[in-house]
Amino acid sequence: MTSAATGERSQIPGLDKARAFAASRHQLFVDGHWIDPVDDGRFPTHDPATGALLAKIAEARAADVDVAVAAARAAMDGAAWSEMKPAARARLLNRLADALEANADEFAALETLDNGMPLRDAKLFHLPHAIETLRYNAGWVTKLNGETIALSGPGTWHAYTLREPVGVVAQIVPWNAPLAMAVSKIAPALAAGCAVILKPAEETPLTALRLAHLIAEIGFPPGAFNLLTGFGETAGAALTAHPGVDKVTFTGSTEVGRLIVRAAAGNFKRVTLELGGKTPVIVLPDADPARAIEGAARSIFTNAGQVCNAGSRLFVHERHFDAVVDGVAKIAESIALGSGLDAATQMGPVISAEQRDRVRGYVRGGVADGATLRAGGRAIDADGYFVAPTVLTGTEASMAVRREEIFGPVLCAMSFADEDLDRIAAEANASDYGLGAVLWTNDLSAAHRLARKLKAGTVRVNGGGLDPALPFGGFKQSGWGRENGRDGIEAYTEVKAVAIAL
Repeated sequence: MTSAATGERSQIPGLDKARAFAASRHQLFVDGHWIDPVDDGRFPTHDPATGALLAKIAEARAADVDVAVAAARAAMDGAAWSEMKPAARARLLNRLADALEANADEFAALETLDNGMPLRDAKLFHLPHAIETLRYNAGWVTKLNGETIALSGPGTWHAYTLREPVGVVAQIVPWNAPLAMAVSKIAPALAAGCAVILKPAEETPLTALRLAHLIAEIGFPPGAFNLLTGFGETAGAALTAHPGVDKVTFTGSTEVGRLIVRAAAGNFKRVTLELGGKTPVIVLPDADPARAIEGAARSIFTNAGQVCNAGSRLFVHERHFDAVVDGVAKIAESIALGSGLDAATQMGPVISAEQRDRVRGYVRGGVADGATLRAGGRAIDADGYFVAPTVLTGTEASMAVRREEIFGPVLCAMSFADEDLDRIAAEANASDYGLGAVLWTNDLSAAHRLARKLKAGTVRVNGGGLDPALPFGGFKQSGWGRENGRDGIEAYTEVKAVAIAL
């Protein structure tokens, strides 16, 4: 465990503001105003690095959902938002990006307090990604065009299509990357002209709340953006089933995704789901082992493994298997665990005691089933919710630790002997999930051929990360639809065909 003096932490830019905001009185943001929940309910959130009380949050329930949906509906029907010129919407999104950038230190500190991630990661990845996502989608606002179509039937026609906003959108985001995920939802929806109701995860609502304050200051029309904090089984369930909601977009577990699909059936809501993953990392025989070791470790241990696209299954050609597994295990044993506010910390806690116990349970179960611990597996003596980075070998395809999404820093490593790309792909595809895949190879032909064979929404070769321009989503039980890029913003539109007889 790492540590830092209190005096050193007090020098962290934005930390005092973040703590003051966390301790302030929080409300719901509806129709351009901050309001209390109908029953004035509150719930606590905790610092995952210490377990200490962090904030008391307003708890929205079904009655609050009704109020928010009415406000969003009014915004879609009113001129201030529905008739706003595209360039004006783009300016609002760019102003929000500027405001987020101006307050980046506070947001980074708040994200670390709320989620536990290292402050360095919040500053260098999550904040820049959120800012760029806003600016990228602002660029699309003026480019959501239809097309003219030549008709072949009798008569003379002028036919064309329009892209119109889908309407009121309920957006439910997870706790693993609270700010980046919230922005990735709201930016394309607002760019398309939809009215948004955002529900952050109950574990990590603070950066979404702070973002709502910026939106209020910038001056989006009332009802265009609304924020409800609360629990999935109450506020989330009411949102997904509400007849006044036209679309639901959700990032989270596959189990909850199934519930959302059933709830959305009532009025045939449009649904976008980004769900679980069990991403394979494949190291071909020609790969550079040193680069593969670093990349494989980063893929599973970043954000304590709490990444939907985490590389939790490592397939290494037998030529490099021992070297790669030993290298990843060495990195795992050397990772400094601690509070994300400590400069020496390389990996923070998982989000909660429940998640810590869940991850440890998978590791214990894997070892009981015959897997071998190459690194980790030890208990961490700390107040917070820490899990040691863990590497397992000798797993079987039937084992839960290898088959199910763990959402923690646990890697299952397997070797393969042949170089038949079909067989390698079949092994990697032997999963209910299909969110992503990672290849390490210097063979350009093999990379292209294997990328075509893998059942995954995103294939990365020799590194790479997310970009707002790159569509993201999964095959199989990893979800429906795509976010980011042109596909992501068009998902918030409906296509209308118009034909006029001349």
